[in-house]
This record gives sequence, structure tokens and C-alpha cells, in this order.
Amino acid sequence: MIGRLLRLYRPHLGWLALGTLLALATLLANIGLLTLSGWFIAAMAAAGLTGTAINYFTPAAIIRGLAMIRTGGRYGERLLTHEATFRLIAGLRSWFYQRIEPLAPAGLAELRSGDLLGRLQKDIDRLDAVYLRILMPLVVALLAVALTVFFISLYSPVLALILCLLLLVGGLLLPLWVWHGSRSRGPREVELAGRLRTEAIDLAQGMAELQAYGADRQWIERWQQSAHALVQTQDERRRPQSLSGPALILLAHLAVFATLLIAVPLLRSDLLAPPQLAMLALCAIACFEAITPLPQAFASLSETAEAARRLFGIVDRRPPIEEPSNPRPVPETGEVRFEGVTLRYAPQLPPALDSIELRLPQNSLTLLTGPSGAGKTSVVNLLLRFLDPSEGCIRFAGQDLRAFDSDHWRQRITVVSQDAQLIAGTIRDNLLLGRPDADQGELLAACRQAHILDFIESLPDGLDTWVGETGVNLSGGQARRIAIARALLKSAPLVLLDEPTEGLDRATEREVVEALRSLLQDRTVLLISHRPLPLGEPDQILYLEEGRLRPDD
Repeated sequence: MIGRLLRLYRPHLGWLALGTLLALATLLANIGLLTLSGWFIAAMAAAGLTGTAINYFTPAAIIRGLAMIRTGGRYGERLLTHEATFRLIAGLRSWFYQRIEPLAPAGLAELRSGDLLGRLQKDIDRLDAVYLRILMPLVVALLAVALTVFFISLYSPVLALILCLLLLVGGLLLPLWVWHGSRSRGPREVELAGRLRTEAIDLAQGMAELQAYGADRQWIERWQQSAHALVQTQDERRRPQSLSGPALILLAHLAVFATLLIAVPLLRSDLLAPPQLAMLALCAIACFEAITPLPQAFASLSETAEAARRLFGIVDRRPPIEEPSNPRPVPETGEVRFEGVTLRYAPQLPPALDSIELRLPQNSLTLLTGPSGAGKTSVVNLLLRFLDPSEGCIRFAGQDLRAFDSDHWRQRITVVSQDAQLIAGTIRDNLLLGRPDADQGELLAACRQAHILDFIESLPDGLDTWVGETGVNLSGGQARRIAIARALLKSAPLVLLDEPTEGLDRATEREVVEALRSLLQDRTVLLISHRPLPLGEPDQILYLEEGRLRPDD
């Protein structure tokens, strides 16, 4: 998972490398500053005791230079690593959306909107740990430790070996122990966090219905239980990590003790100058800064891998339809024919539609009725080419729909359903989905035909009124008439009406039907409804039952 994810980072390698280089320079400047300062202070004290001359200008200048490098490097590192991270996340979100767009809606049908939103947001946010918390700290620690151990080996190979062993314990064995203690809880934390976000979105979106049925308290308690389980899992996962800090401090003090134990005899044998003792002791403790982030890096491995698994689990899905390599142009008009169409949602399941023969003549009105679960929605999904038939084919103007680019084919279709499908934006934003280049006059004309203009003009902001998520600030009838106005702007030759008046009161239904009459002129219409609507005499009435089609009795 992590290796596959790193391949997505290639466009940003320059930013990543530069941020890592600055982080390394900052760390080495900090280690060098403490090391040289220890030598300088001890050397100045020794010179004062013995009365010998010492050149303090050069080390003082180097110390100031290292301090400036540390300060500037820290600022530059934060700037570049965050820039690289933001670019990574933006790129990953675009990559993820481009991969799931061909899957929608049929390929994502079992995912709740909150779960999909959580993967698009939080799971991708977790992946910044791959660079900031895992990759960069590991590279910086490896290079900094190698340089520091080499420097100390110039004075004492034995001390360098002992320091290397202590750094190995703190930089590898301790992080592995932290990872082992958190690897089983990391995936569970990601799962619980995703469930919590999904339940929170469901709770917010369905609060009105829950309160109406007196079930709001039950759902709130359910959400609180999920939150408690998440907090408990987070505490369990972070417990080993909380012990890593004191363990690193203990190892650093052991390094200082080992330095004194080995360097003091060298000092007595005149193999080491007194200022060099202070220098080595401070260098030994300073180099542990390089491995301090590693326990956290290893702790985040499991949850990062789980977040990557959740993302790749979606993008690896096969799209429900296959686009043609050389798509044919879609005719402007024509009749639609179902020829022996059978649809199965899974090979082991019975067919949702079985050997359907259906003809929608050009500029005709067809009423398709039947009980719930009969397969009416499957007909809509096939016409919109969200799915392809398991057997048989659907033709438009004599050509198989599979020969068309699906996006180009959908430009020939307008859908009005009981779910108005409004986005969280203004009325203007929702209308422009029908035709992005429509001007003000065309928008108002469509609203007038849809019998919604008077309502819009009564609003203080008119077309710029915010409708809220899924049109929550509008009534059901208002939302559907805006959807009809959007359909009028699209001017598609084929219109699908999927229970367009379901759930409306009689007065609102009459207004929606009146708006629909403007939409249906000179178009091929498939009306899916449990009952006829006063839209004119249907040219044919078809009855669908258990996936089979027969003339209506």
C-alpha cells in the first residue's frame, strides 16, 4: 500500500526532496550548535584557568552561523514541507475523484454518502503522514545519525559503536515496539472514525425525520457510543507511544554516561583534550534529536496503511460500464428500443430485468408502472447508462448505446425525479447545471415556464438565494420545479420522469404537473409512476412486475 502510494508522489519529488534537505540541514545545524558550543565554553574556561591565548572569533562566528542556519532552516523546512504536503493532498483528492467519477452511481451504490465523503477528506488527510511523519523523519534520521556517528568515531571508535547501538535501540527497536502495540488498533481507529463521520452526517441530514418519529435520542446515543469507542481505541493505540518519550530520554542519558565512562580514561592518557570531553558528551545527547520522531512515525504506519487501503479499495473497482475506444457521435433524435434486455446485479442473483422488449417512439409519451421492486429504477439506470445490460442491447436511433460515450449520451437525456438532486449552492448554480452558458434572460424564461419565477422574485436575493445542502431550504414542490427549469434549459430530446410528484400534496402536485407540460412538448417521454398523471393521454401503458414487462390490464 505505502509503496503504491509513493508512486503517486512522483510529480512532487522536487518539493519533497527540498523539504527533506532543509530538515536535514536544520537538524545538523542544531547538533553542531550544541556540540561546538560545548567545546567553545569548555575551551574558554580552560584558557582562562591556564592563561593561554585562544582564537575565539572563528568558533564564535561559526556558532552564530549555525544559529542562523537553524532558525532559517526551520522556517524554510516548515514552509516547504507544508507546501509539499498541501500539493500532495490536493493532487490525491483530484486523483481520487477522477478514479471514482466513472464508478458513480452504480459502482458506489453500497457506500453511504458520509463514508465516501470521509474517504475523500479524512482518509486522504491521513496520508500526509507518509511524507511528514514517516518518510522525511526516516531519511533525515538515517543521514544525521550516520554523520554524527562518523564524527564521534574520529575521536573514539568504541564510543561511536556504543552510541550506534543506543541509537539503534531508540531509532529502530523502540519504534518497532510502538508499531507492534498500535498496529491492530490503527485500522480499527480509522474504521471507527469513518463510522463516526458517517453517523454524524446521517444524523444531521435526517434530524427532522428522526424528531418526527421520536427516534432522535436513540440515534444520538448510538453516535455517542461510537465516539466513546473511538476515544478508547485512540487511548489504547497511543499508550505505547506515550512511553517512548521517557525511554528516549533514558537512552540519551545512557549515551552521556557511556561517553563519560569511555572519554575520561582517554582524557587522563592525554588522548583527548578537556574541551573535547564536553563536546562529545553534548554531541551524544544532541544526536538523539534525530530519532525522536521515529516512534510516532512507526505508530502512524498502521492507520496510514489502513487509510490507503480504504482509498485503493474503491479506486481499484472495475467501472460498471466500459467506454468505447472509438465512440460514435450521438444522433440528435431517434427512438429508443430495448431488445431482449436482461440485467443482473450479480451473477448469483436472479435478474432484476428479464428479457425486456420495449419501444419508445420519438415524441411519444409512455407510462411505465408497476409495484415497488419490480425493476423500474433498473430501467432508468440502463437508459442513463449507469449500467449496461447483462444480455441484449438498448438502441437509440438504431445504434447500440454502448457505441456512445456515456457523457455524450447523457446530454440527450433529462431526468426529473422525486429526488430533485439540488447541490449546496444558489438557485442560479443549480440552474446552470442544465446549461452552463445560459444567460440571465434564459434562466428567467425557464423559471417562468416551470412556474417558479414568482417565488424566486419574491426572495430578497432572487436567483442568488442559497438553497442549502440537497435543497433543504426549499419545499419539495419548489425544489422539483427548479429541477424542471434546469431540465428546460438542457433541451434534451429524451425525458425520464421518475415519480416526479411522489410525496407532494395535491395543490403542489398540480403546480408541478403544470410545469412539466412545458417540459414535455416535442420530446420522447418515459413516465415512471404508480398512477397516471394529467400530462396527456399516454401513447402506451406498460406494466412491469418481477422484472418482466407486459401490457397493462
